[in-house]
Amino acid sequence: MARYTEAVCRQCRREGMKLFLKGDRCYTGKCAIDRRSYAPGQHGASKKKLSDYGVHLREKQKARRIYGILEGQFRTYYEKAETMKGITGENLLKLLELRLDNVVYRAGYGDSRNEARQLVTHGHFLVNGKKVNIPSYKVSANDVITVSDQSKQKELFKGFAENQKTLPAWLNVNADNFEIKVISEPARADIDVNINETLIVEYYSK
Repeated sequence: MARYTEAVCRQCRREGMKLFLKGDRCYTGKCAIDRRSYAPGQHGASKKKLSDYGVHLREKQKARRIYGILEGQFRTYYEKAETMKGITGENLLKLLELRLDNVVYRAGYGDSRNEARQLVTHGHFLVNGKKVNIPSYKVSANDVITVSDQSKQKELFKGFAENQKTLPAWLNVNADNFEIKVISEPARADIDVNINETLIVEYYSK
């Protein structure tokens, strides 16, 4: 499958803000955007006023990069969100949050979504007792995600269990049992990403 292979810090610089794509490094002085806050490239330092289209495009690109999704995948999520009841923009964010790799990241397994995605791909997690190695797998309310018995013995997972993150209201984590339970689908107030979903809806509506 195609994937982004260049330095992810360039993506933060392009969007002009921290997207927290490299976990703990983003909180240190080594963060690229702290050292060079302008966009990458020869003309990155020159400031240009964005057109309305540019504003909408940048918001869409920012959301795509935060969740680590390719263009085609992102559009598919948007089209699905349009068919759901409720507000399209909120539906889109909800679908992105319910990806298995994002749930694993939110639960504290992985310093970044990219690391959480790798853990899922390598088969470390079970959903309702069945091994799932597809990062885009959509979890549902009342699903139980557990670390496989073999993986529980790894120092990496013991470290994750000892250093838990602040959890969103729609997840519950039992660190002793390496278990994540999806209590409910996330509400917009529970999604703490710096994204204006209205601009994304306007981008696709043009």
